Amino acid sequence: MAGTDDILIRMEKVEKYYGNFHAMRDVNLTVRRGEKIVLCGPSGSGKSTLIRCINHLEAIRSGRIVVDGTELTDNPQAIDTIRREVGMVFQQFNLFPHMTVLENCMLAPLRVRKVSRAEAEATARKYLDRVRIGNQAEKYPAQLSGGQQQRVAIARALCMEPIAMLFDEPTSALDPEMVKEVLDTMIGLANDGMTMICVTHEMGFARQVADRVIFMAEGQILEENQPDAFFRNPRHERTRAFLGEILAHH
Repeated sequence: MAGTDDILIRMEKVEKYYGNFHAMRDVNLTVRRGEKIVLCGPSGSGKSTLIRCINHLEAIRSGRIVVDGTELTDNPQAIDTIRREVGMVFQQFNLFPHMTVLENCMLAPLRVRKVSRAEAEATARKYLDRVRIGNQAEKYPAQLSGGQQQRVAIARALCMEPIAMLFDEPTSALDPEMVKEVLDTMIGLANDGMTMICVTHEMGFARQVADRVIFMAEGQILEENQPDAFFRNPRHERTRAFLGEILAHH
C-alpha cells in the first residue's frame, strides 16, 4: 500500500448528497504524512461528512478519494483495507458496554488483524498506558467518566496501529472539565507525528497543534491556512463571522 508519495489522503472533486441535500460540493483536499489538520465551521457545514467519507462510513456521489495509494471505491476489499489503516474517534464513545476496557481494545486486532490474544493484550495495554488510563483496563465503560471513555476510544483506535486518525468532535459530548484530558491525549499523539484530521470547535487546540486550519461552510472548503494566519487574518467574511462567534463564547 505505502508509496513514496508524501500525500497520505487525497480528495478530488468530491460531491456528496443526502437525497436532494448537497452535503459536500467540489471538495479538494490533500493531507501529507504526519500533517495535523483541524476542520472547523458552523453546524451542518459538511465537516463530519468529509471525514466520514474518508473511511466510507458515507459513500460519495462523485469524485475520488485515495488513502495511502488505495482508491476508495464500493469494492469491499478497498473499504476494508482503508478502515484497517485509518482510526476513527466519534463524539459518542461507541464502546461495547458488556466488555471491559481491555476487551474493547483487543477486539479489532483479534478479529481484523488476526493477531494472537497475547499480542492483542500487549498492544491494548501499551495504548491504554499511552492515553494514561492503563489502571482502568479491567473496568467496564459505565464505570468510567466521559473523558476516560473517550480516551479508551482513542486507545482502541490506536490498537489497530493506524496510519492516520480521524476525530469527529471528540470533546463535544464531554463536560467542560473533561475536555482538557482528551485534548492533552490528542496533543500527545500529534507530537508523536500521527497524521490527524480533527473536526473540532476547540480553537486553542487548533492554534497549538494544527499545521493547517480548514474552514467549511455549506459543504465547501472556503478557506485554509496555517493557524497563525488563519486566526490573525481570515480572508473570507464567513470565516471572520464564525471566529467572532466562537471567540465570543470562550
